[in-house]
Amino acid sequence: MGYYDQDYEEYNRKQKGNRGGRFLSGLTGAILGGLLVLFSMPILANMDFLPYDFSMGEDDEDTDQDQTSNAPAKNISVDVNTAVTKAVDKVSKAVVGVVNIQEAGFWNEKGEAGTGSGVIYKKEGDNAFVVTNYHVIAGASQVELSLSDGTRIPAEILGSDELMDLAVLRTESKPVEQVAEFANSDNVKPGEPVIAIGNPLGLQFSGSVTQGIISGTERAIPVDSNQDGEVDWNAEVMQTDAAINPGNSGGALVNIDGKLIGINSMKIAESAVEGIGLAIPINLAAPIIDDLEKYGEVRRPFLGIGMRSLNEVSSYHWEQTLKLPKEVSSGVVVMSVNPVSPAGQAGLKELDVITEFDGQEVKDIIDLRKQLYKKKVGESVGLTFYRAGEKKSVKLKLGEEQEG
Repeated sequence: MGYYDQDYEEYNRKQKGNRGGRFLSGLTGAILGGLLVLFSMPILANMDFLPYDFSMGEDDEDTDQDQTSNAPAKNISVDVNTAVTKAVDKVSKAVVGVVNIQEAGFWNEKGEAGTGSGVIYKKEGDNAFVVTNYHVIAGASQVELSLSDGTRIPAEILGSDELMDLAVLRTESKPVEQVAEFANSDNVKPGEPVIAIGNPLGLQFSGSVTQGIISGTERAIPVDSNQDGEVDWNAEVMQTDAAINPGNSGGALVNIDGKLIGINSMKIAESAVEGIGLAIPINLAAPIIDDLEKYGEVRRPFLGIGMRSLNEVSSYHWEQTLKLPKEVSSGVVVMSVNPVSPAGQAGLKELDVITEFDGQEVKDIIDLRKQLYKKKVGESVGLTFYRAGEKKSVKLKLGEEQEG
């Protein structure tokens, strides 16, 4: 046997030995691996997370993104039962549509002249009572209410007041499900969240809800009640940025508790103006509503005089005609006196200048009316006035203003 054969046989012996060693080493590794898996299974079973996926490297960004995008979506629970929805649920069915029906044409056919909103504020026996705006029912020969479920029922106008832009209607109580609760509007503060509910642009959008805040309180808006071009009254209103549109008039402005704080009345509609809605505070509206419900009219006290604001009189007449001292710069000039009125009975005369009403300064006609209308018929008040430069005072009992 040559050198090659000897080397070959030696090689075969070494190979057989190596195979035996590798087999033994592999068998040992398999046994150890099996034991490792066996002992690790209970540990993994008790872990709160999955074992790391070693097939994905830490720097493998593409793989990581794919893993994220394929992950199942999480269920998100949203609580829609918020303070706003609770407030709306508490009062929304008390807000109704008010349909103004008028006669027109040669045959006096009846047709809908307009639609506004109203608020059911009282339910008593067979009757339910609704407050709305005067301008919503002005000129109506008939009025219908559209309830929250779309039911139409007739209503009767008990009374209306143009000065305060309020009216009270009466209808049957059987289909009425909800009545609005009054809040104390004197406690309303700027920045307080509010909700407006009504029927903007007619019944197509009935029960619309808008949210905003109180932008301001005690806003004074001039009112020309007899359309003579002169301001007769300054309406005291609340300002809100909650959306109020035509058809919202007479609807509810409520606080976050779902209580009525105002009757939506108007908005400033100019191209340069946005988010200025106005509502009559319920504390001012309540006595008017009460009078309209009981008497069909507002029983306002009166003095029985014709008046003109001092600031409308030339300064020449202040000194020469009225003989006023220099320190007097505001007040109301008596232009005429009804002899059988409270003022006439108390002795007031033409050209007297009233400067105080029941201890409060009188600036002009609007100021005097504002103070006067806070009083009640039959209540006694004091007046301070100047006559030919001499300061005087008198007590009188307020009478009841007569229509016409």
